[in-house]
Amino acid sequence: MIRTIKYNLVIAFIAGTIVLFSCPGVFAAENKKNDNPVVIESETMGYNNVTDVYDFQGKVVITYEDGTLKADDVKFDNKNSIATAQGNAFLSMGADNMTGDKIVFNIENKTGAAYNGRAFYAKNHFYIKGDKIEKTGEDTYYIEKPSATTCDGDNPDWQVAGSEMKVTIEGYGLMKDARFLTKGLPVFYSPFIPFPAKTKRQSGFLLPYLAYSKNDGIDVEIPFFWAISPQFDATFYQGFIEKRGFKEGVEFRYYLGEKSFGTLYGDYMEDDKHVIESVDSATSRDWNSMHKRWSFYLNHQTDFNPELYIRTDLRQVSDKWYFKDFSAHNYYMEHYAASEEDPFKKVPFRGDESLRSLESSVRAVKSWSNYNIMALISSTDDFAAANNDRTLQKYPEIVFTGIKQQLLNTPVYFEFAGTYDYFYRGEGQKGNSFDFSPTLSLPFNVSRYAKVIPQIAFKEVFWARDDNQIGIGDKSGDKAIYNASITANSQISRIFDLNFFNWEKIRHEIKPEIKYSYIPNIKQDNLPDYVTALTPAIDQDIILGTNVTAEQNAVAWSLTNTFTAKLKDEKGSSSYLEFLRLKLFQTYDINEAKKGMEGVTGERRPLSDIGIEFDISPYKYLSFGARNKYSIYNGWKETNYDLNISDWRGDKLTVGYRYTLDSIEQINVSVKAMITKNIEGIIVSRHDQFNSRVVENTVGVVYRSQCWVLGLEYTRSTDVNNITDDRFLVKLSLFGLLGPNF
Repeated sequence: MIRTIKYNLVIAFIAGTIVLFSCPGVFAAENKKNDNPVVIESETMGYNNVTDVYDFQGKVVITYEDGTLKADDVKFDNKNSIATAQGNAFLSMGADNMTGDKIVFNIENKTGAAYNGRAFYAKNHFYIKGDKIEKTGEDTYYIEKPSATTCDGDNPDWQVAGSEMKVTIEGYGLMKDARFLTKGLPVFYSPFIPFPAKTKRQSGFLLPYLAYSKNDGIDVEIPFFWAISPQFDATFYQGFIEKRGFKEGVEFRYYLGEKSFGTLYGDYMEDDKHVIESVDSATSRDWNSMHKRWSFYLNHQTDFNPELYIRTDLRQVSDKWYFKDFSAHNYYMEHYAASEEDPFKKVPFRGDESLRSLESSVRAVKSWSNYNIMALISSTDDFAAANNDRTLQKYPEIVFTGIKQQLLNTPVYFEFAGTYDYFYRGEGQKGNSFDFSPTLSLPFNVSRYAKVIPQIAFKEVFWARDDNQIGIGDKSGDKAIYNASITANSQISRIFDLNFFNWEKIRHEIKPEIKYSYIPNIKQDNLPDYVTALTPAIDQDIILGTNVTAEQNAVAWSLTNTFTAKLKDEKGSSSYLEFLRLKLFQTYDINEAKKGMEGVTGERRPLSDIGIEFDISPYKYLSFGARNKYSIYNGWKETNYDLNISDWRGDKLTVGYRYTLDSIEQINVSVKAMITKNIEGIIVSRHDQFNSRVVENTVGVVYRSQCWVLGLEYTRSTDVNNITDDRFLVKLSLFGLLGPNF
């Protein structure tokens, strides 16, 4: 988004009668038209009662409500309401300022001029210079021999200059004989450059995207931003991929206030590239002719009040290879956000080749103090499926939930969830499903250190199929099931005095927990395949470390250790840091331990995998996390490690390791090194050890100046067919002029 500078040439002098109060070296002036005094300091003062001109000389400092004017000499023509400041004239207006050999200002009509002037606008860190900067009206300006830049110094790295420029604030401007210069050398010329002069947003071209890859050739994209109104804007993406064709996209954003906003995006191209891939039956293709390719995205939210909102998330692509073919650069990767702090950056997924499905939904949520209801329509594109017609869609889903609350004045607590779904798909079973799941619990303390929670949950499921399949299960029916469980946990802690550096104390907390859960075995072979397993809608982690199945007779245990430090800074303020957490959990399946082994190969395996969660962050520049599963029968099933190391300079090392038995082994390394204060190096390496391929190797360098950034990247990647691609990327950003910073 391009931003424009607002030129303020306002000097707050006194209009009308001036009353002077004399004291050594200081002259105070009072404006009788308002209560805001103007204080004038100077070494000498003179007054000509014939011309009605006040003359302040010698280190003149005029302080008024909005700022300060300094000069060697200031004359105020009271008759014509004209103030003239000469000799090192300096005018400050908040964080903004202007300097010039001479500044003249007419108080009556708010016009004036600065000669050999230089203005600075702090909001955008923007400088503008001119032989004459003239305020010709309340919102109009004329500048002779203008130059503009966001760079500090008398010889800026870049600037835009011309012979003259006319500007209307909140309107438009025109620069004649415009030149783009780097270190004083012209690199671009245009006889005229029109531009919008908005104080908040302005239309214009953003910096282009430029890359080259062996597989796609030259890849160029030139975005144009259109500031339609304070509530609406649009960005048009005009792109060309040498071996594919032209690609056009548009993003439309609207902001109707904090309670209603949204983003609409779409792109389209006619892809002429011949592609042959042979992976499996679901993802193989042979494209030898033009394919129409597109994507569509809509995010909208309206909050009617804190208890009622609607939200729309529509995400569609033309084919399952879209994100694979455009993984290097697409709208969804540029607007991915792990959080939703930015209302216009709410893409919750990374649009690259690893994306296996894409979900669209529309939901409305109404909440009360203890209850809420949600209505949802959801559709999923399964990129791994050979035919998406067999993927279940929810048209619609309605969920009514009551949170855990006390039952009347008894010690019993209850909660419930009721869900209605209509499951639709083009092929296979489809139809209606309704379930209702109330839960009752009776928590009580057996001592100051232990708590016991008996709980029972029921689930009743009704279904009715409306597909045309014959001889596959019942057309309608119902099932009921219950789950009885009991949980016992404790929480023990101790505080240790430390007084080491800024660590005062450490609190160690131990939380052991044990659960028993029982769900009877109920015949479910006549259930439609779109009805989930008959488990009560209670905590899905009821049996820790395992997937909840229809039948349960198991005991689970967990042990959590947490270490928290109390820190004190140099000012004596206290803060707390949870620097270490370790959780272990496992399940013992009683039914598995008791099952008969006659005619069965193998052995009983009642013990589930041991789950391990470990996090340590003793310092703001260091963190390590692990999420592992260990089987006492087969060894390590999953190991996931993440290490982050950084320092005060901005250097950063990130290492990730992913391992799942017989399916995944991947190492990801990312390094950012501050070579100098202005130069940083980037290395990214992603290795798929399981398939013996290098997913990506990227080497880059970024130079950051005070007012511009230049980045160069080289990437070599290998897809699942072991086809290698080399890509070169150039990034450029001129702060305050074109393009977002990166």
